[in-house]
Amino acid sequence: MTPSFLVVGTKRGGSTSAYHWITRHPAIAPCRALKGTHYFDVNYRRGAGWFRSKFEPVSAGFQITGEASPYYMFHPLAPSRIAQALPDVKLIVVLREPVARLWSHHQYEMARGHEHLPLAQALEAEPSRLRGEVERMLADPAYESFSHRHHSYLSRGHYAEQLERLLELFTVQRVLVLQSERLFAAPNAELAKVWDFLDVPRVELTGLAPMKAGHYSAMPEAEARALREHYEVHNRRLYSLPGIDFTWGVSV
Repeated sequence: MTPSFLVVGTKRGGSTSAYHWITRHPAIAPCRALKGTHYFDVNYRRGAGWFRSKFEPVSAGFQITGEASPYYMFHPLAPSRIAQALPDVKLIVVLREPVARLWSHHQYEMARGHEHLPLAQALEAEPSRLRGEVERMLADPAYESFSHRHHSYLSRGHYAEQLERLLELFTVQRVLVLQSERLFAAPNAELAKVWDFLDVPRVELTGLAPMKAGHYSAMPEAEARALREHYEVHNRRLYSLPGIDFTWGVSV
């Protein structure tokens, strides 16, 4: 089967839960590589044959299939690779309030040993860690940047520029943006949008528990306030884009 949809972001935004809930639909075949292949970001060198082998055969009887990677939206080469390989694919984006997402991202990397700096120091180090990394990735498609993938705390929350890049390659009708907070508060209401978007019958699912949920202490208020101020202009830019029907209040 050829993937009909991809969940493309964002990291620590709810994409894992969204994907696993979506693939509970009886007409939708899950990817054989669990959540996804990471083909269009870090496994592109493996080739199209390897990618296609990760999906069910047409004879399996499903209507559609798809996969997810929260790195696809942020990776500098993934969107154009997707557009070239899957010109008719539909993209699903799950966006979480950026300060809460950033805190979860940092705590997640700390817990997995990918980060040793406390938040303030990690944010201070981010520009130097990421300096030149996108250029290296564009110059050498085989190059994998550890910091771009794991230490891009502030940058990942600049949703508007990432979404604008997607909309340069895909029509508005092929991009569905979900608000993470709505998804977890009323999952079946948000999934109804997904079923319509993917052109499959609506179903009501039960037992929709969040997956990979983190349990962390609260971010220090001074840091949260500064980050909310930072993201204010980026959020306003996001709210002006087509397909965005939500805003965020104060969080964290």
